[in-house]
Amino acid sequence: MKKVGIAILGLGVVGSGTYKILTEHRDFYKQVHGIDFKVENVLERNRARALSLGVAAENIASNMAEICSNSEVDIVVEVMGGVEPAKSFVLAALNAGKSVVTSNKELFCKYSHELEKAAKKNNCGLFFEASCVGGVPVIRTLLDNLQGNKITSMIGIINGTTNYILTKMSDCGASYEKILEEAQSLGYAEADPTADVEGFDAAYKLSILSSLAFHTKIPFSKVYREGITAIDPCDIEYGKKLGYVMKLLAVGKNSDSGIEVRVHPAFVNSSHPLAAVNDSFNAVYVTGDSVGDIMLYGRGAGALPTGSAIVGDIIYCATHDNFNYSTFNNTADADPATKFLTNYESAYYLRLDVDDKAGVLSKVTSVLSKHGISVARVIQEKQNEGSGVSLILITHCTHEKNTDKAVQEINKNGGFAKVVSVIRVV
Repeated sequence: MKKVGIAILGLGVVGSGTYKILTEHRDFYKQVHGIDFKVENVLERNRARALSLGVAAENIASNMAEICSNSEVDIVVEVMGGVEPAKSFVLAALNAGKSVVTSNKELFCKYSHELEKAAKKNNCGLFFEASCVGGVPVIRTLLDNLQGNKITSMIGIINGTTNYILTKMSDCGASYEKILEEAQSLGYAEADPTADVEGFDAAYKLSILSSLAFHTKIPFSKVYREGITAIDPCDIEYGKKLGYVMKLLAVGKNSDSGIEVRVHPAFVNSSHPLAAVNDSFNAVYVTGDSVGDIMLYGRGAGALPTGSAIVGDIIYCATHDNFNYSTFNNTADADPATKFLTNYESAYYLRLDVDDKAGVLSKVTSVLSKHGISVARVIQEKQNEGSGVSLILITHCTHEKNTDKAVQEINKNGGFAKVVSVIRVV
């Protein structure tokens, strides 16, 4: 029977889940795959944590060099997170001739070109399914199952923390700050939630996924990013009245005009499959020129879902003799021949505070019309205090720059109206 030795770097939530799956399913993998997967080493500063999981004392490595020199280790699993020391450890493993499985989206997003170069040089595998969307097999789908397609678009809910917050804000009508505190108490949000709520986490993942889908390097710097911290509960409520659900979306589109990649809050029509993705669940909605529309859905985080993706990569690595690498020139920067679009096309939700006087709507639509924007829907709501009203408009599809100019003109020439919310509509 083939034996494959594993080393795990870090026994936090994901590392512990991975260790649990590998040890509890060891006999199952022997029976199904004919392979004996054995955890030979772990690298964990908290020795008591490792021992509590059942790791033998002699298998707890004191440094990375010990793992690199262990001839029994074939695959190194990196689940530490962050850039350093994870980057140095992964490069050391690859240069020691060991294949690597990682869940580290920030590391892979920013330095996949360096990691892949080392993997190629040493004929090692480099696998990263767990870096994006937890247990949902989106990367393997893009790499294998959808290779016969030209992917034209990819829209995803790929951050569980923000999806949980927006779901609860919609269900309860509570403020962002209140739901964030709840999410932190439940362990869905970190003490410092910046990476999630400001869209960094989703942007890292979109950089990785869009590079694979569109077969060209999409650096993180090319991803437009906007978080959810400024979302007002009243906009969520108005959106519901209009038949929309608020989500933080990662959007990638590839057309003859160029590529656009963006992360931002958006209203999704309640009839769209993504509208039903709630709480901490994730989903990616992919459109291919041959397959049409498909959606991959499941848990985007957690010990066992993410551990499932890691172990899937371990088994794939152990059962394939030839390793595949990027289908594009994987460099630090984008290919100069790749054109990126920034003047996005979308419908827009606009909420304005206006005077409750005749002719105001006409003035607003006149400014919008001047900038080539037509209005699809209008609702007007009396404000609780004062003599003003909230005017909510849904535009037809227009370009980002048109909307920006119109909003600036309304606010600059104000008096009759002030635009207080601008949200894209999918």
